[in-house]
Formats: sequence, structure tokens, C-alpha cells
Amino acid sequence: MARIVQKFGGTSVADLDRIRNVAQRVKTEFDASHEVAVVVSAMSGTTNQLVEWATTVGAVHDAREYDAIVATGEQVTVGLLAIALKNLGVDARSWLGWQVPIHTDDVHGAARIDHIDAASIDQRLSQGQVAVIAGFQGIGPDHRITTLGRGGSDTSAVALAAALKADRCDIYTDVDGVYTTDPRIAPKARKLDRITFEEMLEMASSGAKVLQTRSVAMAMRHNVNLQVRSSFTDAPGTFVVNEDSIMEQETISGIAYSPDEAKITIVGLPDRPGVAAAVFGQLADHHVNVDMIVQTASSTTKTTDISFSVGRLDNEKAVEIIEKNQDSLEFETIVADPNVSKISVVGTAMRSQPGVAKTMFETLAAKGVNIQVISTSEIKISVLIDAEYTELAVRSLHTAFGLDEG
Repeated sequence: MARIVQKFGGTSVADLDRIRNVAQRVKTEFDASHEVAVVVSAMSGTTNQLVEWATTVGAVHDAREYDAIVATGEQVTVGLLAIALKNLGVDARSWLGWQVPIHTDDVHGAARIDHIDAASIDQRLSQGQVAVIAGFQGIGPDHRITTLGRGGSDTSAVALAAALKADRCDIYTDVDGVYTTDPRIAPKARKLDRITFEEMLEMASSGAKVLQTRSVAMAMRHNVNLQVRSSFTDAPGTFVVNEDSIMEQETISGIAYSPDEAKITIVGLPDRPGVAAAVFGQLADHHVNVDMIVQTASSTTKTTDISFSVGRLDNEKAVEIIEKNQDSLEFETIVADPNVSKISVVGTAMRSQPGVAKTMFETLAAKGVNIQVISTSEIKISVLIDAEYTELAVRSLHTAFGLDEG
């Protein structure tokens, strides 16, 4: 007997037939004498519709009311799935975030989980009842409903798995695992049997959409065994595990890409202490997330240029913030390029294998791809390139690092 948390996303519960399919999958685990808790998202498209209604009525001045609206999508799904399970002869009960309760902070619309009081669900699981729990939501210190923002349901599932001391957390989605890169771009991409938390975290932060960064970080922090599986096939998935569980790897694990990037260059900043802090302090104060940064100083002019990347949707906002502070920052000009992509090579093999950067740069050069910005971590090398070369770069690097299937 094992205790398992299963999470099903919006596409997995998109309509009544798919909800019945989910119920069958839950029943399979239940019939194997496992204790099962299920976390579900709203039906595909529902949250978008709720957001549209909330914003169409008028400007949302109170984020608490926004959360009260958008959290209703999961309420529908948990009720429907509980009914479907009961019709299959499985004792089940639905739980909303506040009923568990899942305690969060008070940042409505983007709340973070503080702690979970899982005693009631723990007791029900021990008694043989399946708990069907609404993802994406909790309750704040003001006793108002909160929502967790992007990736909230994955985060809910991992947090519950940690609180319930589950043996495994299965994330069901519309793909059957984690691939070496996007199969739509590189048809020879291979599904990985296992990937480390660190690698998955880097892949997710570099554009891979299978798991959200928040959920991977939480699983890593609480040592929750993750498995990514398909809702529509019985194929084995990909396990996300501690590095200790994988023998020393000889290859790179994957090529990730993020096409929704923009590059901003501030030209002619005074080369003096505190300039970078002033630039990025202004952006942070306005909640603009900065990713890659490179600074080039001139010894002759006593000026410096700073280039950095932001999400494409933040491009205009970031430029406007910097331009408003031109007098205090004393720069010459600002140049923005909203048509760049970030390409990343990821793998713990970098720790023991020299030459990864050499292979990456030589491969891109051979294809005529110019590198604009470079950043590195212990297990990742990322570059910014012109967006038009995204697919060429991904396919070429996938082949160069021996990741093609067959």
C-alpha cells in the first residue's frame, strides 16, 4: 500500500467524458489498495472565462473579490469528479482549499502557501476515502479565499504530497513525460525516464512548459517524489528525483527554449559604483523580472553599457521605467529588441564534462547563429539569439549533444 497524490490539469478534466476518464484512473490506484488524494484544476478554458467576466464588469479594485470569482472553477471540477467516483463505487469527498485548510499569505492573485493542516484529510485517507481537492486556491490570514497564480495547481499538489507524507506525487498532463526538448521542434526528441530536480528546475525556468518552476522548487525542498504522466495513455512517465538517485551522467539532459523574450540595452551609463543597483532597483520596484544580464565597461570613455533580458510582455513597461529615470541614471540612450529567444543547454553532466560551452558555441556558429548574451550556472548555459533562429538552434544543439532518438 502506498499513499499517492494525483494531479490533473485543465485539459485532463476539460469535459465530462474526460472527468469520467480521470475517475477511472483514480479508481485503478484505489483498487490497488493505495490511499489516494486527487488535486484538480478548473476545466480547460473556465478560468479564462471567469477572469474575462471579472474584468469586463469593471476595473478590479479589490483582488480579494477577483480571487473569490476565479476560484469557483475548481469548485465545479472537484464536485463533478467526486460524483463520478461515487458512481464507480469509490467513496470520495470534495474539498475546497479553505476546507482542508491550505493556509497562504495575503497576496491575492499570487498567494504563496504558508502551511497545510492535513489532519482531516489524513484521517479520511486512512479510512479508505478518496479526497478530491481543489488546486490553485487556499485561505489567507484574513479568512478570505486566495488563489496561487500561475502553476498554482501543481504547487497545491506538491504541497499536499509533502503535508500528507505521500510516497509519490503524479502530475498528469497532455504529454507523457519530460522530453529532451520540444518534440514539435525536434521530432527525434526522447522521453527521459528520470531527471534530477535541479535539471527540471533549470528546464522549467528556461521555457519548458511541462512543470512550473514553483512546484519543482517545492518538491526539491521537501523531497517529494514526482512523476509526470499522460492523462490519455498508460505509458510510464518521467520521474523527477534527487541527484543521488541517478548515477553520474555522461550526457546533457535537454535543450530548453523560451521564445517570449526581449533584450534591452542601456548605452552610456556612468561607470561608477551603484549604477547597476539603481537600474535594477527601479525595475524591481515595479515588479519587472530580469533574467540574463551582461555589462560592458569602456576604460577610455568611463562609461558602461548594460544589456538584460525580460519577458516580452514586460518590454515596453521596462523601457518606460528606465526612460523616466534618464536624468538620474545619466545614460545616453536605450535600445530594445523584442524579437529574441533564450536557448539553454541543461545537464548535471556539465559538472564533470569539459567542453559543453565549446560544443554549444561552435554548433551555433556553424549554423550562422549570432550569440547576443550568455549566462551560465553550474548545470546550465543560456544564450540570447534572434528569434528567427529558434528552431534551427534547438534542432542543431539537440543533434550536437547526441540527444536524437535512434
